[in-house]
Amino acid sequence: MENVKVIIWGLGSMGSGMAEMLLGKKGVDIAGVAGRESKAGKSMYEFLSVERSGRPDIIIGSPEEVIREKAADVVLLCTDSFTVKAFDKIKFILEKKINCVTIAEEMAYPQAQHPELAKQIDAIAKANGVSVVGTGINPGLIMDLLVIIMTGCCERVDHIVSRRVNSLSPFGPAVMSEQGIGITPEEFREGVRTGRLAGHVGFSESISMIADALGWKISEIKQSMEPIITDADRKSPHGFAKAGNAAGCSMKGFGYVGGELKIEMDHPQQIEPEQAGIKTGDYVIIKGKPDINMVNSPEVPGGIGTIAMAVNMIPHVINARPGLHSMITLPVPRAIMGDMRDMVSEEARVVS
Repeated sequence: MENVKVIIWGLGSMGSGMAEMLLGKKGVDIAGVAGRESKAGKSMYEFLSVERSGRPDIIIGSPEEVIREKAADVVLLCTDSFTVKAFDKIKFILEKKINCVTIAEEMAYPQAQHPELAKQIDAIAKANGVSVVGTGINPGLIMDLLVIIMTGCCERVDHIVSRRVNSLSPFGPAVMSEQGIGITPEEFREGVRTGRLAGHVGFSESISMIADALGWKISEIKQSMEPIITDADRKSPHGFAKAGNAAGCSMKGFGYVGGELKIEMDHPQQIEPEQAGIKTGDYVIIKGKPDINMVNSPEVPGGIGTIAMAVNMIPHVINARPGLHSMITLPVPRAIMGDMRDMVSEEARVVS
């Protein structure tokens, strides 16, 4: 069997990390990279500062040049956060009869906010005999799938709190802008009021995924967003906040079932939290029978976590029945320590 073929669309911090991870795996080849015009024509290896080690060179090209019909088994899409913005790209990939793993946060469960687009994506995927899933560290694992897994040992679930205290430092400029890093408190609150600041994208998706998995019918979802103001200058690879400005945001989400609060999301995130004495961590607190209090500290790092989730889901999306999937319709993610070809059904391959 030929190696699994992967195309990466978007060579920012996440896409670059995926490329480097794939180069260290067995049974998989990077078949192409699609990037912005400013990167087009450059060698992927030179861009990443990675040795080719005898591999054929990979020249970064436009999506139209790189993503041709059945040119790969899967495309890793690393360009957007929102379903509406990612839709045309996903459609383009699926119509080339290639599976897709996207880290667009809303695509983790697009039916939560965009049910009609979710239906269209599902229909396009099925018509072309391929599959698509949205995943990442959050949403995709920590604040939804992990919670769902932990309810598996419960006879009864009464109330859920999912808390993630994390660092934004590994993420790129787009996330810095979405989170309001470096702006004044007044600008932050105005950005929240106008909707210019996205903050964490995914509460509606995570809450809806958990509720659907447990058989709860969500009646209302609410969320709040406040700035985390720094007392000292903080600098990350892609962000800077001077003292008195926003170094991050504290977001909360609330899912109601029949008017009763059932699911709470608590997610303060900021650049360089250690400078403020903040201890990061991931927490699953379930009130039920039995009660669950799961703590992982420090946090699972968001950057490598998102990179690994996308790469580790490659075999599952290739093997899946055609259509739109979520993390509750595919096998649980796991690290790929052997040959990726051993995890893929030959019959399911796009590239045979």
